[in-house]
Amino acid sequence: MRLKDIEDATFASRSARYGAERKKKRRVRTILTSIVAVVLVATLGAGYYVFDLQRQFKEKSNTLSLNLTTEQQEARPVKDPDDGSMNFLLIGVDHADEDAPSNSALQGAVSQRSDSMMLVHIPEDRSQIYVMSLVRDMYVDIPGYGKNKLNAAVSLGGVPLLLQTVEGMFDTKVDHIAMIDFDGFKELSTALGGVKVKNDIPFTAHDTDYFYPAGDITLEGDRALRFVRERKSFTNGDYQRVANQRKFIAAAAGQLLSKDTLSNPVKLYDIVDKVSPYLTFDDGLDAATMVGLGKQLSNVDPENMAMLTVPTAGTSTTADGQSIELADEAAISKIGKALQTDSMSEYLKENPPEEN
Repeated sequence: MRLKDIEDATFASRSARYGAERKKKRRVRTILTSIVAVVLVATLGAGYYVFDLQRQFKEKSNTLSLNLTTEQQEARPVKDPDDGSMNFLLIGVDHADEDAPSNSALQGAVSQRSDSMMLVHIPEDRSQIYVMSLVRDMYVDIPGYGKNKLNAAVSLGGVPLLLQTVEGMFDTKVDHIAMIDFDGFKELSTALGGVKVKNDIPFTAHDTDYFYPAGDITLEGDRALRFVRERKSFTNGDYQRVANQRKFIAAAAGQLLSKDTLSNPVKLYDIVDKVSPYLTFDDGLDAATMVGLGKQLSNVDPENMAMLTVPTAGTSTTADGQSIELADEAAISKIGKALQTDSMSEYLKENPPEEN
């Protein structure tokens, strides 16, 4: 598989007049944007047009090389060679500089933090997809920098440092990394012709005239983004926002992998053509792996994917006044052991996620 090389670069800040707008955009990158990468992998492994789609995907998507030092590689958790499960670190990015290369956060420190971080576990039997959202303000150990918010890792050392941080938290090796640019999500919702969800709470998105009535609604483009971004309209703020995001993910994945989509070559090509340029994968995730994984996951119902937020232990404030979420060390340790033993289903039976 031939993909273009990644050039080292760093994000440059927008000018002051774009600062406030950028801050708003960064809020949306939670579990929503990154899941598109895994869903597209599944799509590439399904349908009669798989080979042409694979070629198109290869030509338009990007790849990254982490270039970890020997010392950094040796410090990573060791995975049992007989363990057939897979762990993905999924990241959503929104560029600070429109002129910066689309993958400039991949290898070095950048001028912004990433809010969208998920750890995805696919068991060896490929019976389920476990999507674990990592709270951006969780106060954790960042290798070489001490305690800080999890989303500070990207600004301090790019994706390689975020990878090291997450692996250290769970003492579990991450097999692959996937990234999606924020604009890729907008393209996906449009290419699908809108995403249909059932809205529980009627609301008007803050600072807009976008009204979302209760019941079945269709979301597309900016309206879709505002639906999953909104928190100020709800009494429980971020919790309802996460619930809406999960609802949207399930609906979008269901439509993307539906018979109507997979049997429609025009629609499939349009989706791959528009979204692939916004996707980046590590250089170890080759075409054969993606297609094989997609076929293996063909029986997973997107609407029943296991989604949870890694528990935290309450809020606090740092000495310099930053609001943080304390890490629930006991819960993280249990999840780590479940990942290591490929027993996430048992973990969730004993520790069912709270309903938002």
